[in-house]
Amino acid sequence: MSKKLADAAREYKGLVLFIVLMVLFRSAIADWNDVPSGSMEPTILIGDRILVNKLAYDLRVPLTHLSLVRLADPKRGDIVIFDSRAAGKRLVKRVIGVPGDVVEMRHGQLVVNGTPAEYSNVRAEEQALIAMEGIGTSAHGVQFDHTHPSSVDSFGPVTVPNEHYLVLGDNRHNSADSRFYGFVPRSEIVGRSSRVVVSLDPDNYFLPRAGRFLDPL
Repeated sequence: MSKKLADAAREYKGLVLFIVLMVLFRSAIADWNDVPSGSMEPTILIGDRILVNKLAYDLRVPLTHLSLVRLADPKRGDIVIFDSRAAGKRLVKRVIGVPGDVVEMRHGQLVVNGTPAEYSNVRAEEQALIAMEGIGTSAHGVQFDHTHPSSVDSFGPVTVPNEHYLVLGDNRHNSADSRFYGFVPRSEIVGRSSRVVVSLDPDNYFLPRAGRFLDPL
């Protein structure tokens, strides 16, 4: 029996080594994350597989959240992936407030450190109202359901604590984010995404969407 095990170990050691290295790579360097909900529309679509840069902020011990080296801090406008204890699952949201920022929302309009966000290129698509939201040097698409005003259209002002971040989904009326789960501890953030790897359309037999292969977010 021991000889068979030894022979099997020799035969499959290359495969085992590959699997181990792949697990370590995906845990500590880069990974992909599927997006099952529309909380980040219009930026990220349902069916997108997004690239996660796990070295964007920290060098971590593989398979843990333990940081060995702090490489950078999340910036306003970053799309971050984090393991939310409050939500009990991994989430993808956009950083709106960094430590020390004072953030509020007035009937859907963001105000950061006393400066209201600017909205441009506004257009209507079915029930959605889509616009570019500019906050300082950061600008990105956002989406509202203009047929159903929401109770989360207004909050604050709140001050973002040290080592925490305020995050929102780009789809403001269809996102469980800091308005529901509170500030995100930096220790929960596992990486940043700035690119779609591939996008599979659930309304078209999960065939790849044209124009979203390695597309920047």
